[in-house]
Amino acid sequence: MAKIRVRLQPLVRNINLPTVLKTAFLPGDSVERLFIATQVGEIFYIGDGGLRTFLDIRQRIIKLGHKGGEYDERGLVGLAFHPQFRTNGLFYLHYSAAGTQGPGALTEEFHPDPCNPGTLNLRWTNRETRFDHIDTVEEWMVPANGMPQKRRTLLNIRRPFFNHNGVNSLNFSPETGKLVFTTGDGGAGYDPFNLAQDDMEIAGKIIEIDVSKTTPVTNPPVVTRFNELPRPIQETLTVIAKGVRNIPGISYQRIGQQFIKYVGNVGQDFAESIFSFVQYQPIPVTRLVEATQTNTEIGQSRLINFGWRGWEGAFPTPVIKGCPGNPGSNMHTFAYYSDAVTTSERRIPPLVTYLHDDARPDKFAGTALTGVQAYMGTAIPALTGRVVFIDLARKKTSPVRGVLAYSPPRTDGKLNEYTVIETDNPFGSQPAHYVSLGTNLNHTRLYLGAYRSMSVMNLNQGTIFEILS
Repeated sequence: MAKIRVRLQPLVRNINLPTVLKTAFLPGDSVERLFIATQVGEIFYIGDGGLRTFLDIRQRIIKLGHKGGEYDERGLVGLAFHPQFRTNGLFYLHYSAAGTQGPGALTEEFHPDPCNPGTLNLRWTNRETRFDHIDTVEEWMVPANGMPQKRRTLLNIRRPFFNHNGVNSLNFSPETGKLVFTTGDGGAGYDPFNLAQDDMEIAGKIIEIDVSKTTPVTNPPVVTRFNELPRPIQETLTVIAKGVRNIPGISYQRIGQQFIKYVGNVGQDFAESIFSFVQYQPIPVTRLVEATQTNTEIGQSRLINFGWRGWEGAFPTPVIKGCPGNPGSNMHTFAYYSDAVTTSERRIPPLVTYLHDDARPDKFAGTALTGVQAYMGTAIPALTGRVVFIDLARKKTSPVRGVLAYSPPRTDGKLNEYTVIETDNPFGSQPAHYVSLGTNLNHTRLYLGAYRSMSVMNLNQGTIFEILS
């Protein structure tokens, strides 16, 4: 694969942690603007003469800083503009709601123990009180010559832990015209309640929402499972995929009359993965609920399954653990062996898997996949038609540097290679975590969000770049 070098052109400096980078035409505007959503609840766009505020919902966002710590995955994590935003002014938000802080689903940190089967079969009980926070998905509108206003709430979801809420979690499908909601498995580590494989759990799924349908439900209940939703809301939802750990969005690449879908699945301790698929058959939530209520099987042969928690990318989920009979062992054991077996035939293989420990000179040791985008532009010819992705931080580097890489498309289900994209160094001696990757409407331009710190307490340390040849 060709070695590619690009440069990073700064567009905006000293911004809060950017979670979403997207472009859109404002109602009545003729210029495609870059919009930047930050974790703390601000949405800006680059207008004539500089950065302008589009919406500020900081007062609606949960207090960040989980249990007094400085790392957090909550906040404003999703922004999507309706395909007709320019004329109807509709856009959508996903965020962790203020005033919903709970104690969490478990009283202590979870570690699966292959020597103790009891740790592998936990259940989430007392959900009304044992949760971390509530996420909400809302529809907003920009009225003519007015400020953005909330129109309705689509979903209210109770989350067991503070992490794995998804990021860049709202995107519109150019195939179906529906809003696609990508949500993680609920958090902690190793999916302690196996929510990602449970058909009734909202966590760990990719969901389509038909926003063209209106419902009489003006205040949706706070739920964790599909069967807890009122029937009118169920009728707006279909499930595309399950077996999700955590997702930095979904990207669509048009090839002829087909769309390749790219989805990144953030890894646990071993590997990061990107999946691609073309054909799929979403299952209406009403059918899933009816099948559960009648205890009947439902055909899921075309429901996409990424395999988590039994699989971490291309590998059965490993745990580095020694057992009492062999205390000196530091081998990879398979705590979720049965989960790996039961999902092995139904799961789809990843397009790319890269490791957290890789000493090969042309690869890198990754930390967390934070963005995936198809690139269809011609300004960087060697990248045309490729899928571009970023990792938060290359391990064993000082100062910290994120990683930009690419892989060719592939639809035959075989594992693909990837290549690191070399960049210039606009960061000097400062750290640079790569936290978000965005594109314009026709995927001909790429944008990168970098942050000097991963503490939500350290504000205004972000820079937005355009990736150029």
